[in-house]
Amino acid sequence: MLKSFLKQAGLIFLLLICTMPLMAQDTIPVPPQRKVDSVKTDTTLIRPKIDSIAIDTMIVDTLVIRKLQQRIENIKKGVTLNTTIISFKKTKPLDKGYSKFQVPSFWQKINLLGVNFSEAAFVNWNAGGNNSISALANARFERNYKFRYIQWENYLEMRYGLNLQDNQKLRKSDDALRIGSTFGYRRDTISNWYYSAKANFNTQFSNGYKYPDRTSPVSRFMAPGYFFLGAGTSYIAKERRFNFYMSPVTQKTTFVLDQELADKGAFGVEKAVLDADGNVLESGKNLFMELGFLITNSWESQVYKNMGIKHRLSLYTDYLRQFGNVDIDWELNVELRVNEYIVTSLGTHLIYDDDILFDEVKNEEGIIIDPGEPRLQFKQLLGVGVSYNF
Repeated sequence: MLKSFLKQAGLIFLLLICTMPLMAQDTIPVPPQRKVDSVKTDTTLIRPKIDSIAIDTMIVDTLVIRKLQQRIENIKKGVTLNTTIISFKKTKPLDKGYSKFQVPSFWQKINLLGVNFSEAAFVNWNAGGNNSISALANARFERNYKFRYIQWENYLEMRYGLNLQDNQKLRKSDDALRIGSTFGYRRDTISNWYYSAKANFNTQFSNGYKYPDRTSPVSRFMAPGYFFLGAGTSYIAKERRFNFYMSPVTQKTTFVLDQELADKGAFGVEKAVLDADGNVLESGKNLFMELGFLITNSWESQVYKNMGIKHRLSLYTDYLRQFGNVDIDWELNVELRVNEYIVTSLGTHLIYDDDILFDEVKNEEGIIIDPGEPRLQFKQLLGVGVSYNF
């Protein structure tokens, strides 16, 4: 009897031990509330009247602090079209033809061809006058390179003009051939000043005469020819519309390859040595070299929409012979453009060179007794023509 009672008591005790964890409760003790003497919290004043959601709730002592965040508005992603009909009535055509994409290049190319004409005609004109017509052809080609510290400019310029009047033979009105190259290097990309080396060559195409005499030419191809080579500094504007070059050391070489002109001492070369009868004992020199100071300047500007002006100036003085005696070569051209192809040109050219002499005096035997004197040379041209840039 006693055994059965102990057995039943043991089973009940084991059952109580197994069921006790299920009846237990995990609770966090709440600290006792403390009274605040002079502060009363009104929860109705703390809660803002906005549409919000509770993110977090944290109990600090007896105050409840809630962090609030506004709701994200519902943004419409769709677009309402007023009409679904596409019309091309307001679409304008292209003014110019479509041009293909070209790879950017540091080379600038200029190819310009032009012909100018001027004419005067008289029929039964009481005041008198001679019919005349003249034409002037010109071409200019440029290849310019610019990248960071280096700028290299090259050009080739050619001009040739003819004039025809009543009772006169064809005459030459303009003749020029020019080749130039300037290489510049700068220390940084901000400055427009360059260390430069410059080379220029000038001559003409055909014989020149002192009209009406056509028997003895006063100039020929490479008689004269001028070659300049020097180094210095230059200021080149960003858009290449202004160029100033100054060289304290420039060599000027004058070529007179026509021996007849060289024997006369034309253009500053040493003339031939003659005997008493006028026979040549020693031929004249074909080269004349100088060392001096050179300043050149070129400038062009768009004065008005259809009016442009170009200026070119060259000043040179020799150290060895007559320092301070300046050779001047100045050109000023104005262009009035009617459209892309029609242009009116007005040009002036002024030259002074003490090596070019005028009004030589000869004796009865044909020997030069007075070589003459230098004079200011001036030329002016006006014409309307066609210009094509490609």
